[in-house]
Amino acid sequence: MRAIFNKTIAFATLVLALMVAQPASAQHVIGAKGGWGASTARFYPQREMSMIWGGYTGGLTWRYYSPERYVGAVGMDVEFMRRGYSFAPYTTSEETRNLRYTRHINSIMMPIVWQPHFYLANFRLRAYVDLAVTFTYNISSTYVNELQNASGIYNFKIVRDNRWNYGLAGGGGIAYLAGRSEFSVGARYYFGYGDILRNKNKYSGNATDGPENPFSTTPIRSPLDNIYITVGYGVRLGKASEFASFERMRESRAQRAAKRRAAAERAANEAAAAARSPQKATLQSANK
Repeated sequence: MRAIFNKTIAFATLVLALMVAQPASAQHVIGAKGGWGASTARFYPQREMSMIWGGYTGGLTWRYYSPERYVGAVGMDVEFMRRGYSFAPYTTSEETRNLRYTRHINSIMMPIVWQPHFYLANFRLRAYVDLAVTFTYNISSTYVNELQNASGIYNFKIVRDNRWNYGLAGGGGIAYLAGRSEFSVGARYYFGYGDILRNKNKYSGNATDGPENPFSTTPIRSPLDNIYITVGYGVRLGKASEFASFERMRESRAQRAAKRRAAAERAANEAAAAARSPQKATLQSANK
Protein backbone atom coordinates (compact mmCIF):
# COMPACT_ATOMS: atom_id res chain seq x y z
CA MET A 1 0.00 0.00 0.00
CA ARG A 2 2.79 2.44 0.88
CA ALA A 3 4.46 1.74 -2.45
CA ILE A 4 1.22 2.59 -4.27
CA PHE A 5 0.83 5.73 -2.18
CA ASN A 6 4.38 6.86 -2.95
CA LYS A 7 3.83 6.29 -6.66
CA THR A 8 0.60 8.32 -6.52
CA ILE A 9 2.35 11.27 -4.87
CA ALA A 10 5.23 11.03 -7.37
CA PHE A 11 2.78 11.02 -10.29
CA ALA A 12 0.91 14.03 -8.90
CA THR A 13 4.20 15.89 -8.42
CA LEU A 14 5.21 15.11 -12.01
CA VAL A 15 1.89 16.34 -13.40
CA LEU A 16 2.19 19.50 -11.33
CA ALA A 17 5.75 20.12 -12.56
CA LEU A 18 4.76 19.63 -16.21
CA MET A 19 1.81 21.95 -15.91
CA VAL A 20 3.89 24.67 -14.30
CA ALA A 21 6.71 24.25 -16.84
CA GLN A 22 4.50 24.69 -19.90
CA PRO A 23 4.33 28.11 -21.60
CA ALA A 24 1.67 30.09 -19.80
CA SER A 25 -0.73 32.31 -21.68
CA ALA A 26 -2.51 32.95 -18.39
CA GLN A 27 -1.53 32.48 -14.74
CA HIS A 28 -0.18 29.67 -12.58
CA VAL A 29 -0.54 30.17 -8.82
CA ILE A 30 1.47 28.10 -6.33
CA GLY A 31 0.63 28.46 -2.66
CA ALA A 32 0.06 26.99 0.76
CA LYS A 33 -2.94 26.89 3.05
CA GLY A 34 -3.96 25.75 6.51
CA GLY A 35 -7.15 25.57 8.50
CA TRP A 36 -9.33 24.22 11.26
CA GLY A 37 -12.64 22.40 11.33
CA ALA A 38 -14.72 19.38 12.27
CA SER A 39 -15.49 15.88 11.05
CA THR A 40 -17.82 12.94 11.55
CA ALA A 41 -18.89 9.68 9.89
CA ARG A 42 -22.12 8.42 8.36
CA PHE A 43 -22.72 4.91 9.66
CA TYR A 44 -25.37 2.54 8.40
CA PRO A 45 -27.05 1.18 10.47
CA GLN A 46 -27.22 4.59 12.12
CA ARG A 47 -25.38 5.40 15.35
CA GLU A 48 -25.59 8.26 17.83
CA MET A 49 -22.84 10.39 16.30
CA SER A 50 -21.05 13.54 17.49
CA MET A 51 -19.12 16.03 15.39
CA ILE A 52 -15.43 16.16 16.37
CA TRP A 53 -14.11 19.72 16.47
CA GLY A 54 -10.46 20.65 16.51
CA GLY A 55 -9.38 18.87 13.35
CA TYR A 56 -6.82 20.62 11.19
CA THR A 57 -5.46 20.62 7.68
CA GLY A 58 -2.52 22.09 5.80
CA GLY A 59 -0.82 21.64 2.48
CA LEU A 60 0.17 22.92 -0.95
CA THR A 61 -2.06 24.23 -3.71
CA TRP A 62 -1.73 24.83 -7.45
CA ARG A 63 -4.16 26.71 -9.67
CA TYR A 64 -4.11 27.43 -13.40
CA TYR A 65 -6.14 30.44 -14.52
CA SER A 66 -7.06 30.07 -18.16
CA PRO A 67 -7.10 32.96 -20.69
CA GLU A 68 -9.47 35.84 -20.16
CA ARG A 69 -12.23 34.47 -22.37
CA TYR A 70 -12.70 31.53 -19.97
CA VAL A 71 -14.11 31.78 -16.46
CA GLY A 72 -12.46 30.06 -13.52
CA ALA A 73 -9.46 27.93 -12.71
CA VAL A 74 -8.46 24.28 -12.44
CA GLY A 75 -5.93 22.86 -10.02
CA MET A 76 -4.89 20.35 -7.42
CA ASP A 77 -4.19 20.32 -3.67
CA VAL A 78 -2.05 17.98 -1.60
CA GLU A 79 -2.99 18.37 2.05
CA PHE A 80 -2.45 16.64 5.36
CA MET A 81 -5.73 16.29 7.23
CA ARG A 82 -6.65 15.19 10.76
CA ARG A 83 -10.24 14.01 10.97
CA GLY A 84 -12.30 11.31 12.65
CA TYR A 85 -15.59 10.34 14.25
CA SER A 86 -17.17 9.78 17.65
CA PHE A 87 -20.25 7.78 18.63
CA ALA A 88 -21.99 6.18 21.61
CA PRO A 89 -22.01 2.37 21.35
CA TYR A 90 -25.52 1.04 21.92
CA THR A 91 -25.86 -0.29 25.46
CA THR A 92 -28.71 -0.86 27.89
CA SER A 93 -26.75 0.15 30.99
CA GLU A 94 -27.57 3.59 32.42
CA GLU A 95 -23.99 3.97 33.66
CA THR A 96 -22.38 3.41 30.27
CA ARG A 97 -24.96 5.04 28.01
CA ASN A 98 -22.97 8.28 27.69
CA LEU A 99 -19.56 6.67 27.19
CA ARG A 100 -18.16 7.14 23.71
CA TYR A 101 -15.79 5.63 21.20
CA THR A 102 -13.67 8.25 19.40
CA ARG A 103 -11.22 7.73 16.60
CA HIS A 104 -8.82 10.24 15.00
CA ILE A 105 -7.39 9.58 11.54
CA ASN A 106 -4.40 11.22 9.87
CA SER A 107 -4.82 11.36 6.10
CA ILE A 108 -3.26 12.68 2.92
CA MET A 109 -5.97 14.08 0.67
CA MET A 110 -5.65 15.07 -2.98
CA PRO A 111 -8.57 17.16 -4.31
CA ILE A 112 -8.73 17.75 -8.07
CA VAL A 113 -10.38 21.18 -8.21
CA TRP A 114 -12.48 23.21 -10.61
CA GLN A 115 -12.91 26.77 -9.33
CA PRO A 116 -15.40 29.06 -11.13
CA HIS A 117 -14.93 32.67 -10.08
CA PHE A 118 -15.70 36.30 -10.80
CA TYR A 119 -13.84 39.52 -9.98
CA LEU A 120 -14.84 42.45 -7.80
CA ALA A 121 -13.36 45.83 -6.81
CA ASN A 122 -11.61 46.41 -10.16
CA PHE A 123 -10.04 42.93 -10.13
CA ARG A 124 -8.67 43.31 -6.59
CA LEU A 125 -11.03 40.69 -5.15
CA ARG A 126 -11.83 37.26 -6.56
CA ALA A 127 -14.94 35.43 -5.32
CA TYR A 128 -14.87 31.73 -6.15
CA VAL A 129 -16.72 28.44 -5.82
CA ASP A 130 -14.85 25.20 -5.07
CA LEU A 131 -15.91 21.95 -6.77
CA ALA A 132 -13.61 18.94 -6.37
CA VAL A 133 -13.17 15.19 -6.64
CA THR A 134 -11.07 13.88 -3.73
CA PHE A 135 -8.75 10.90 -3.25
CA THR A 136 -7.46 10.01 0.21
CA TYR A 137 -4.86 7.76 1.80
CA ASN A 138 -5.18 7.14 5.55
CA ILE A 139 -1.71 7.12 7.11
CA SER A 140 -2.30 6.41 10.80
CA SER A 141 -4.97 6.49 13.48
CA THR A 142 -5.59 6.56 17.24
CA TYR A 143 -8.65 5.64 19.31
CA VAL A 144 -10.24 6.20 22.72
CA ASN A 145 -12.73 3.57 23.93
CA GLU A 146 -14.38 4.94 27.09
CA LEU A 147 -16.62 1.90 27.38
CA GLN A 148 -13.59 -0.36 27.91
CA ASN A 149 -11.34 2.36 29.39
CA ALA A 150 -8.76 1.86 26.67
CA SER A 151 -6.90 4.05 24.20
CA GLY A 152 -3.86 3.90 21.93
CA ILE A 153 -2.71 3.43 18.36
CA TYR A 154 -5.25 1.98 15.98
CA ASN A 155 -3.57 -0.76 13.97
CA PHE A 156 -4.86 -1.01 10.43
CA LYS A 157 -5.82 -4.46 9.14
CA ILE A 158 -6.05 -5.11 5.42
CA VAL A 159 -9.09 -7.34 5.91
CA ARG A 160 -10.94 -4.79 8.09
CA ASP A 161 -9.80 -1.27 7.16
CA ASN A 162 -9.78 0.76 3.98
CA ARG A 163 -6.75 3.02 3.72
CA TRP A 164 -7.89 4.44 0.37
CA ASN A 165 -11.03 6.59 0.14
CA TYR A 166 -12.64 8.93 -2.36
CA GLY A 167 -15.41 11.51 -2.44
CA LEU A 168 -16.60 14.94 -3.50
CA ALA A 169 -16.05 18.39 -2.03
CA GLY A 170 -17.65 21.79 -2.41
CA GLY A 171 -17.33 25.24 -0.94
CA GLY A 172 -16.22 28.74 -1.73
CA GLY A 173 -14.25 31.75 -0.63
CA ILE A 174 -12.73 35.07 -1.52
CA ALA A 175 -9.19 36.10 -2.44
CA TYR A 176 -7.45 39.47 -2.33
CA LEU A 177 -5.00 40.14 -5.16
CA ALA A 178 -1.98 42.33 -4.39
CA GLY A 179 0.49 42.35 -7.26
CA ARG A 180 1.72 38.79 -7.68
CA SER A 181 0.43 37.77 -4.23
CA GLU A 182 -2.97 36.26 -3.50
CA PHE A 183 -4.39 36.05 0.04
CA SER A 184 -7.47 33.86 0.44
CA VAL A 185 -10.06 32.75 3.00
CA GLY A 186 -12.36 29.86 2.19
CA ALA A 187 -14.46 26.98 3.44
CA ARG A 188 -14.89 23.51 1.99
CA TYR A 189 -17.13 20.56 2.87
CA TYR A 190 -15.75 17.09 2.08
CA PHE A 191 -18.39 14.43 1.42
CA GLY A 192 -16.98 10.92 1.56
CA TYR A 193 -18.12 8.02 -0.59
CA GLY A 194 -15.55 5.36 0.27
CA ASP A 195 -15.95 3.49 3.57
CA ILE A 196 -13.35 3.68 6.32
CA LEU A 197 -14.28 0.11 7.37
CA ARG A 198 -15.02 -2.93 5.27
CA ASN A 199 -18.62 -4.04 5.72
CA LYS A 200 -19.77 -7.10 7.66
CA ASN A 201 -19.97 -9.20 4.50
CA LYS A 202 -16.19 -8.81 4.07
CA TYR A 203 -15.00 -8.85 7.69
CA SER A 204 -16.33 -11.13 10.41
CA GLY A 205 -13.48 -10.95 12.94
CA ASN A 206 -14.99 -8.30 15.21
CA ALA A 207 -15.38 -10.71 18.13
CA THR A 208 -11.63 -11.47 18.18
CA ASP A 209 -10.50 -7.82 17.96
CA GLY A 210 -9.41 -5.78 20.96
CA PRO A 211 -10.84 -2.48 22.29
CA GLU A 212 -9.77 -0.66 19.10
CA ASN A 213 -12.84 -2.20 17.42
CA PRO A 214 -16.11 -1.41 19.27
CA PHE A 215 -18.41 -3.04 16.71
CA SER A 216 -20.06 -6.40 17.23
CA THR A 217 -20.57 -6.38 13.47
CA THR A 218 -18.87 -3.89 11.15
CA PRO A 219 -21.23 -1.23 9.68
CA ILE A 220 -22.47 -1.74 6.14
CA ARG A 221 -21.51 1.87 5.29
CA SER A 222 -18.93 4.10 7.03
CA PRO A 223 -17.89 7.13 4.92
CA LEU A 224 -16.25 10.17 6.55
CA ASP A 225 -17.38 13.79 6.19
CA ASN A 226 -15.49 16.90 7.26
CA ILE A 227 -15.62 20.67 6.95
CA TYR A 228 -12.70 23.09 7.23
CA ILE A 229 -12.18 26.84 7.14
CA THR A 230 -8.78 27.73 5.67
CA VAL A 231 -6.54 30.70 5.00
CA GLY A 232 -4.00 30.63 2.20
CA TYR A 233 -1.26 32.50 0.43
CA GLY A 234 -0.28 32.07 -3.21
CA VAL A 235 2.18 33.55 -5.68
CA ARG A 236 1.34 34.07 -9.35
CA LEU A 237 4.14 32.82 -11.59
CA GLY A 238 5.15 33.75 -15.12
CA LYS A 239 7.18 36.21 -17.12
CA ALA A 240 6.66 39.93 -16.78
CA SER A 241 4.77 40.05 -20.10
CA GLU A 242 2.43 37.25 -18.97
CA PHE A 243 1.85 38.92 -15.64
CA ALA A 244 1.16 42.25 -17.36
CA SER A 245 -1.67 40.62 -19.33
CA PHE A 246 -3.57 40.16 -16.09
CA GLU A 247 -2.97 43.79 -15.11
CA ARG A 248 -4.42 44.87 -18.47
CA MET A 249 -7.71 43.28 -17.46
CA ARG A 250 -8.13 46.11 -14.96
CA GLU A 251 -7.33 48.65 -17.69
CA SER A 252 -9.84 47.14 -20.10
CA ARG A 253 -12.60 47.42 -17.49
CA ALA A 254 -11.70 51.09 -16.93
CA GLN A 255 -11.67 51.66 -20.69
CA ARG A 256 -15.09 50.06 -21.06
CA ALA A 257 -16.43 52.30 -18.30
CA ALA A 258 -14.95 55.39 -20.01
CA LYS A 259 -16.58 54.37 -23.32
CA ARG A 260 -19.94 53.96 -21.61
CA ARG A 261 -19.64 57.42 -20.04
CA ALA A 262 -18.68 58.97 -23.40
CA ALA A 263 -21.63 57.26 -25.12
CA ALA A 264 -24.00 58.48 -22.42
CA GLU A 265 -22.70 62.05 -22.80
CA ARG A 266 -23.13 61.91 -26.60
CA ALA A 267 -26.67 60.63 -26.21
CA ALA A 268 -27.48 63.42 -23.76
CA ASN A 269 -26.02 66.08 -26.09
CA GLU A 270 -27.96 64.74 -29.07
CA ALA A 271 -31.18 64.73 -27.07
CA ALA A 272 -30.57 68.29 -25.94
CA ALA A 273 -29.87 69.37 -29.55
CA ALA A 274 -33.05 67.69 -30.75
CA ALA A 275 -35.03 69.45 -28.06
CA ARG A 276 -33.66 72.87 -29.10
CA SER A 277 -34.34 72.41 -32.85
CA PRO A 278 -38.18 72.87 -32.78
CA GLN A 279 -37.81 75.98 -30.64
CA LYS A 280 -35.33 77.48 -33.16
CA ALA A 281 -37.67 76.78 -36.08
CA THR A 282 -40.60 78.46 -34.25
CA LEU A 283 -38.53 81.62 -33.57
CA GLN A 284 -37.48 81.86 -37.24
CA SER A 285 -41.14 81.66 -38.39
CA ALA A 286 -42.23 84.39 -35.95
CA ASN A 287 -39.51 86.79 -37.19
CA LYS A 288 -40.76 86.45 -40.77
